[in-house]
Amino acid sequence: MPGCFKKTLFALASLINFVSFILIVVAMGTPKWMTGKILCKTGAELVNATDPELVKFIGEIYYGLFRGGKIRQCGLGGRRSKFTIFPHMVKKLNTGLHVMIIMFLCVAIFFSLVSFGFCILNAIKVPYRAIKGPAGVCLWNFLAGVFVVLAVTSFMAAVKLHHLTERIANFRENVFQFIILEERFEDCFWICVASATTHAVNLLLVAISGINFPKIKAKTEEVNVTAEDIMY
Repeated sequence: MPGCFKKTLFALASLINFVSFILIVVAMGTPKWMTGKILCKTGAELVNATDPELVKFIGEIYYGLFRGGKIRQCGLGGRRSKFTIFPHMVKKLNTGLHVMIIMFLCVAIFFSLVSFGFCILNAIKVPYRAIKGPAGVCLWNFLAGVFVVLAVTSFMAAVKLHHLTERIANFRENVFQFIILEERFEDCFWICVASATTHAVNLLLVAISGINFPKIKAKTEEVNVTAEDIMY
């Protein structure tokens, strides 16, 4: 049976893995990975809008991995619309990269759950196989963290290198053209970053669990037996 200290560490590690699982699921289902401001370039050019008048042509956009929405401002007031990435819009985007982001997060969820189970196993008993012990917990946490980092990096590449926001903003816009004035990574993106951080924390906890701390032993007083003690 593992000691009380190791039980506590692995119980905490299992809780952190479960939190990581929840964070990734919430991030995937929430349409707030990216927000930004979009300028209706066509409308502004039609009326030769100057700086004070450009406000009437600046709208907003937000999106996640599966859906999003935008407010079009083309001089006639704001018009709200919502959209879904699948199945139609994904053809306009970099399909392979977008699907890879989702797959990376799904694999990270799987490894988080595997690590969760291994942490519970190590909190209950000492496994007889090394892969089921701390080495296995380290492996699954490392893999989960790596796949989350790959997903985050791929999403940044899609935004910065493949102009994801601009492509989404101009989807099915036959008359007006939109340009991106501002982009901000939102809570769901940073939630995934936090998920990767939790796996790094778990690696640290497993490393601490392998440290053998010296046990403090109480010093026993030496008993001096004299001749008088023997007589009595």
